[in-house]
Amino acid sequence: MKKTILLFGFLLVCFLVNGQRGNRPGGQRPQINITGSIIDSEIGSPLEFATISIYQLKDSALVSGGLTDMDGLFSFQIPAGRYYGVAEFIGYESKPVEIVIDRDQLRSGNRTVDLGQIALSADAVQLEGVEVVAERSESVMALDKRVFNVGQDLANRGGTAEDILDNVPSVTVDIDGGVSLRGSAGVRILINGRPSGLAGADNANGLRSIPSNMIERVEVITNPGARYEAEGMAGIINIILKKEDRSGFNGSFDVNTGYPAQAGVSANINYRKGNINWFANMGVRYRENVGGGSSYLETQNDQSIFYQEIDQDRDRTGLSNSIRAGVDYFLSEKENITGAFLYRRSDEDNFATINYADYRDNYPNNLITETLRTDDEKEDESNLEYSVTYAKEFSSRNHRLEATVQYRDDIESEGSDFLETARSLIGENIPNIVQQSANDEGEKNWLFQLDFVKPINEDGRFEVGGRSSIRMINNDYRVEQLNDGVFESLPGLTNNFNYDEDIHAIYTIYGNKLGRFSYQGGLRYEYSLVLTELITTGEVNDRSYSNLFPSTFLNYELNEGNSLQISYSRRIRRPRFWDLNPFFTFSDSRNTFSGNPNLDPELTNSYELNHIKIWDKLTVTSGLFYRHTTDAIQRILEFNSDGTTNRIPENLATRKDYGAELTFAYSGLPWLRLDGNINAFRTQVDGGNIDGSLSADDYTWFGRLTSRFTFWNKSDLQLRFNYRAPVDTPQGVRKAIASLDVGFSKDLNSNTSMTLSVRDLFNSRKRRSETFGEGFYRESEFQWRARTFNLAFNYRINQKKKRQRSGGRDGGDFEGGEF
Repeated sequence: MKKTILLFGFLLVCFLVNGQRGNRPGGQRPQINITGSIIDSEIGSPLEFATISIYQLKDSALVSGGLTDMDGLFSFQIPAGRYYGVAEFIGYESKPVEIVIDRDQLRSGNRTVDLGQIALSADAVQLEGVEVVAERSESVMALDKRVFNVGQDLANRGGTAEDILDNVPSVTVDIDGGVSLRGSAGVRILINGRPSGLAGADNANGLRSIPSNMIERVEVITNPGARYEAEGMAGIINIILKKEDRSGFNGSFDVNTGYPAQAGVSANINYRKGNINWFANMGVRYRENVGGGSSYLETQNDQSIFYQEIDQDRDRTGLSNSIRAGVDYFLSEKENITGAFLYRRSDEDNFATINYADYRDNYPNNLITETLRTDDEKEDESNLEYSVTYAKEFSSRNHRLEATVQYRDDIESEGSDFLETARSLIGENIPNIVQQSANDEGEKNWLFQLDFVKPINEDGRFEVGGRSSIRMINNDYRVEQLNDGVFESLPGLTNNFNYDEDIHAIYTIYGNKLGRFSYQGGLRYEYSLVLTELITTGEVNDRSYSNLFPSTFLNYELNEGNSLQISYSRRIRRPRFWDLNPFFTFSDSRNTFSGNPNLDPELTNSYELNHIKIWDKLTVTSGLFYRHTTDAIQRILEFNSDGTTNRIPENLATRKDYGAELTFAYSGLPWLRLDGNINAFRTQVDGGNIDGSLSADDYTWFGRLTSRFTFWNKSDLQLRFNYRAPVDTPQGVRKAIASLDVGFSKDLNSNTSMTLSVRDLFNSRKRRSETFGEGFYRESEFQWRARTFNLAFNYRINQKKKRQRSGGRDGGDFEGGEF
């Protein structure tokens, strides 16, 4: 009933707004056939895929258009009226075309207007070997966010969304695919401003299956305001997919291959004619990842000291495909409806081997047992998503209404066959162990969102909106062992887990400007209902809570291109599904992960002071930040008396983050561009509510430097160096990581470019850590993916290869906050 009321109210608002448009009087105008051809003015050859666009003479509104065929011919229909045309083709100067429709001709029944041969001349600037095409720089910096333009990063071509995020300023991706912002893991990842199945259930798997060619840009918002959902303690990462709405047909196509074995094909296309625009992003990707690692463990009791060595190898292969397609229908110049659907499927075949060597007392001479465990895993995941968005602009672009309904249906199935064989060196008889596990998960999501913005006077703005999300997850996890020819469930490792989450929110924002000062205040209210249920054991945890999330932004423009901002916001990080599910994984029977159904949400108060300075050739942003978090969620490693370990999340008392950030973009030389980012921060964790030893006070930093060199013949070379300093944790230390990525790109012609890239050139991107406590010590090293080589080709239709222009002002606007 609740869903029905929300949907009815949403559609009612859209109907009432649309009803204000009224009915157009008058009969239907006769249709006119527009024909002609487009040729090269110098050699007279036809131009295939050239565009002819038709505009109204009175207001230059786009009416219709078409593409030329293989012979350079075009033909389409438009209603009778007064128009002009524009002929365009990549690498050529656009040409206006006069359209004369004679009334006597119409009365005679001849309704064809032949525009004849339209001759286009090659762009004179391009003939000199330079394309003067305005292009955004790789990193666009503003006070409230960072925008990373994906197409300009050579190291990411042929890669995935995970590769892109790992190269975005202030963002890091760990070996397991976990995303952090300014050193904190509580990040909310959105696709086109909303949660999406394209990111996957746990972000990591989904991000690895999104081809980089599908992504236009990445927005990093470290201190979001009230219009954004409050989820995400560290901030929001918004991935914007490519979408064109230009007249006619245009698109780009990518093919890539690499080592270890990988191959991919992706396309971004759109076709607009009149008031309808079709768009699609498609990608198919096959990949093989080789990884592995080792660890050393010491434990002791009153009688003995035990030592354990573990070596593991993982071979992961996967085939994934995704398609996102939709249509924009323009009801008028300022009103449109967009319908879109998304489908993603991923099939993985993974094989892992783990070798255990157990010693007692006299290490490394007293070897007790050697054990080999194999895991043959099949993992299938599919995501289906539908959305409808209605948007209307009123008197101006800043006076608008937008309403969205979205439905997602995600299914994931995992199955593993385990075989464990052991050899005793002290005469014990150790039988083989045969086990199997199955994990079937289904998730359904509804999202309803309504946003309204209205300008007040010259500089003021008022916003109001609401959002409701309904999420239902069912997870059936089973572990069985072969006993006397029959598989039997292992007690404590099998259960059916249900998770229901409803979040309802309303918000309001007001902002204005007084001289050089601009300000914005917002308040968001969220009501959360979370129900977890273990079906087999009958355990139920039903929670509901209300929270207010204020936000404030104060900007001061010192002078042109020089601004200062102070901001505050309150954020929340609700425990994720996997944080709450007590049954997680059984791949490594001695080292397991599990959830905690009794976790509470984190609440964070976030403060920032940011400054941006823009010169002609240089843009620099700097900032200070402080975050205070209560009930901080931290995974704690538990050691058992039998030498096994388990990681389980717990709520620690508090976490405090103090930090400074510096980002710059320099383009003072025509052949060189430099981008750099450094984050230094201190983290204080108080885990005294659980154990005094779980507290930590750590100073660390990370940074990256990217240099891009432009050579003759439209060739570019890019080098990126990444460094993450050691990090102290409540139970140990994560060691430093340094790596280098290299990319080379060359334009083969006006439509085609080639890129060769090497990720992690020195194969040094490995997670190394030490963990210690009373009675135990562990040292480990793990690499999820070894060094990769990639070769990618890009072909464009009616899209120019944009080349970099110099100038620090390309660094973006400096209107801080959200105002």
